[in-house]
Amino acid sequence: MLYSQTSAADKRRLFRERLASGELLRFPGAFNPLSARLIEQKGFEGVYISGAVLSADLGLPDIGLTTLTEVAGRGKQIARMTDLPAIIDADTGFGEPMNVARTVQEMEDAGLSGLHIEDQVNPKRCGHLDGKSVVDESTALRRIRAAVDARRDPNFLIMARTDIRAVEGLDAAVDRAKKLVDAGADAIFPEAMRTLEEFEAVRRAVDVPLLANMTEFGKSELFSVDQLASVGMNIVIWPVSMLRIAMGATERALDEIEQKGHLRDKLGEMQHRADLYDLIDYEAYNHFDNSVFTFTVTR
Repeated sequence: MLYSQTSAADKRRLFRERLASGELLRFPGAFNPLSARLIEQKGFEGVYISGAVLSADLGLPDIGLTTLTEVAGRGKQIARMTDLPAIIDADTGFGEPMNVARTVQEMEDAGLSGLHIEDQVNPKRCGHLDGKSVVDESTALRRIRAAVDARRDPNFLIMARTDIRAVEGLDAAVDRAKKLVDAGADAIFPEAMRTLEEFEAVRRAVDVPLLANMTEFGKSELFSVDQLASVGMNIVIWPVSMLRIAMGATERALDEIEQKGHLRDKLGEMQHRADLYDLIDYEAYNHFDNSVFTFTVTR
């Protein structure tokens, strides 16, 4: 009932332990708190919170328009609804190194288990669009050092994302990944890798956990979990997939109303009321309510 019964500290500790096992952890993207709970119910290992999804949720493009307050607030709403660890997209850290430091502590306070900071120029662009620019090496490393120095819980995961592959090529991405690890990054997110061999090249270069982004309609081929595990990836995300599927279904339902004036033919595609009530644990709320109000006062 209500929120997760597992503390943020325990989520982080358990996440770190599982990440150290070397298995590939699956983190589908949650587009709201309810979808995070469904991800947990279906047996996945974690929840990913995408900056592109958070901006789209506000009707905005993913070009750095969202604020730290908006992202941390929505991250808190999602993270507290599940016992799973949640990793959040913190873009470029919302400013310079001092802003990055504040971002880390805000995300810790919001109950997240980790975040990633990228090396794009601020304001950033979606990682799979053309025309990106990355900051110089010194700036990228200062962001990560600031994040690590600001962290209060040693189990809070500081992941460095590098977008340099699409700008300067694979060799530059490998080189930057090494230096980000030297700067203190706990994990690396090499964005927009095109082939399994490119993921494998980064794997050979660093000995920290690696994240693979399987976003649709982007630069990377959509590899399976087994394929990614075979080249040593540790986390895989589908950042916008659930939102895309939900919005596609919504669009088709609206078309159905426009064309037929009813949704009788769509009932089989809907989540049943009983399943929704089960997901939100309606019965536990009802039991709690009854236990509070169905009593008598003894004199």
